[in-house]
Amino acid sequence: QVNKPFSDFYSPEEIQQQIVRETFHLVLKRDDNICNFLEGGSLIGGSDYKLIYRHYATLYFVFCVDSSESELGILDLIQVFVETLDKCFENVCELDLIFHMDKVHYILQEVVMGGMVLETNMNEIVAQIEAQNRLEKSEGGLSAAPARAVSAVKNINLPEIPRNINIGDLNIKVPNLSQFV
Repeated sequence: QVNKPFSDFYSPEEIQQQIVRETFHLVLKRDDNICNFLEGGSLIGGSDYKLIYRHYATLYFVFCVDSSESELGILDLIQVFVETLDKCFENVCELDLIFHMDKVHYILQEVVMGGMVLETNMNEIVAQIEAQNRLEKSEGGLSAAPARAVSAVKNINLPEIPRNINIGDLNIKVPNLSQFV
């Protein structure tokens, strides 16, 4: 299962930062002509876990897996993930990962969820991402919700806006909405 880093990332922030630093130092100090997998660091679980990584330009993609996982299978999984990111972001870079972290997580969840690989067909993953994007656009996104609410209030054709709303025992006083109308 490939969920070890996610469970560790729900621990205190200081430990998270230590894990990131340790992983960074373990991967960065390796020569480019050495294999792309190594034993996990002390904070990750030592020999019980492996770090499997790929280096693309200035980006490192690191998966932490238990020692029974296939290194080549995980390298292939990283390749699928990176190619999918590349397709979704049109030549992915650091800024895409930083400013669109929610989309990156969504893409990763299309590939892996709960430690289990769900999908490795990049075309299927991209199709799901595009379907999600279409859905978000048709809904106008969450950021458009306040504007839609104000628009709905403006479009209510009431002769007078009610000041009190009574529903059973519940009495609601409506604030002055003249600034929105």
